[in-house]
Amino acid sequence: QVQLVESGGGLVQPGGSLRLSCAASGTIFSAYGMAWYRQAPGKERELVAHISNGGYTYYVDSVKGRFTISRDNAKNTVYLQMNSLKPEDTAVYYCNTFPRNRWDWGKGTLVTVSS
Repeated sequence: QVQLVESGGGLVQPGGSLRLSCAASGTIFSAYGMAWYRQAPGKERELVAHISNGGYTYYVDSVKGRFTISRDNAKNTVYLQMNSLKPEDTAVYYCNTFPRNRWDWGKGTLVTVSS
């Protein structure tokens, strides 16, 4: 049973930074593309960024130039460095495989951007 554990969220002022981590256990992590998703209050979960097992990255337009996705296969962990945060980035952030979400969703980590 694969477990995903997201961490690193918190309260940050507009313009601030956070680094999220997602650790996967019980799987050959390096075989899969991975992605970060987010769900804002009252909205559906949406893709934020993904990274292939070869390191190719993609970002949705709203975070391009501000967020960076990376992975450490030795640690079975994917990261999301978030800079220049905006109030509209407020959401619960999740990770999963990409393009197909193969594993049960974790609890996510809450990011709140507010002054």
